[in-house]
Amino acid sequence: MRHTSTPQRPPLHRLLPLALLGGMLASPVSAQDPGAYYVGLGVGQTRGGLDALRIGDGVVAPVAGGFSSQTVTTDNRDVGYKVFGGYQMTPWLGMELGYFHLGKQRFTTTTVPAGQLNGQLRSQGVNLDLVGTVPVSGNLSALLRAGVAYARTRDQFSGSGAVVVTNPTPSDRSANLKLGVGLQYAFSPSVLLRGEAERYRNSDAVGGHGHVNLFSVSLVFPFGGAPATMRRTAAPMPMPMPMAAAPMPPPAPMPAAMPAPAPVVAVVVPPPAVPRRISLSTESLFGFDAAQVQPAGQTALDSFSAELAGASYSSIQIEGHTDRLGSSAYNQALSLQRAEAVKAYLVTHGKLDPAKLQAVGKGETMPVTDAATCPGQRQSSALIACLQPDRRVVIDVAGSR
Repeated sequence: MRHTSTPQRPPLHRLLPLALLGGMLASPVSAQDPGAYYVGLGVGQTRGGLDALRIGDGVVAPVAGGFSSQTVTTDNRDVGYKVFGGYQMTPWLGMELGYFHLGKQRFTTTTVPAGQLNGQLRSQGVNLDLVGTVPVSGNLSALLRAGVAYARTRDQFSGSGAVVVTNPTPSDRSANLKLGVGLQYAFSPSVLLRGEAERYRNSDAVGGHGHVNLFSVSLVFPFGGAPATMRRTAAPMPMPMPMAAAPMPPPAPMPAAMPAPAPVVAVVVPPPAVPRRISLSTESLFGFDAAQVQPAGQTALDSFSAELAGASYSSIQIEGHTDRLGSSAYNQALSLQRAEAVKAYLVTHGKLDPAKLQAVGKGETMPVTDAATCPGQRQSSALIACLQPDRRVVIDVAGSR
């Protein structure tokens, strides 16, 4: 077939400079913890870059005088998806292994002498990538990836009129370069959202190579570690002493002498009043920037439950509080998770009535410290230690024995 073609610039060239610029302007915050594993699932649109006329030259039987093309109609967009698992080797570099399906690319070519060629290409395979994470701000990071994609391309061709197809179902397997850029946002320590643009170079199964771009949105679920944008490193905090019941008052001294024996009267001395309001450090309950009750926190909550044994109370409100570091949305979510974790422990282990317990998250809205006491906005070990009183769980008991 005789044809002329105009090369098209790939869409990814517009995204790569932006991602690099974002990396250079990134604020110095910590990255994802080394040793963390994660899994993810992504779906989006594929856009192929096939050369329909060159492909036609490879599958159509020649005729005297040759073919010339009249019109070429392409449909190079489809739905693609990927599933992947990763391992964070360093705070800023991870490795991912995945499976991808890039959908189908279709074209129709009409020729002179009169004929028509219909073609369809589809690619799928596995990839191994190195993924760089560049913190931008707050919970947002930029992603840069490079790797190898091992893909199988399967074609289907059919002809009519003067067009005779010599090989209607060619296929090929090959390993080729894969590149990508994107952004990642951490909604919580266990849920991340990615938007990415990736280019897969692949064989067209008839002796040439093309490419397929995948523009996808992915959900990522870390485990065995927390994402960098959601975790801060703090100096160890001292563990508070477990709460103890107030001592019983000493008995009143007996008179030196009594004129005559008096009838014995049983006097019931009420136990100490139930604590109305207590405040517990979240570092002792959970560990820094976490929401799972630690052994030291279990001891404190067990003591609190023991003090309430047999008490008459109308309600217990459990408030979670954080410091001002990090985004307001994340701090609100973390404070609520901690309050709910305390409630669940008191119900499960302390045998308290769940109908009388309420968990609320206050986030960073009710600090104990102020800007004069703990100045500064940039995260540092000194500022984190100064803000420790803000990170607390307050338990408020309404009612008494």
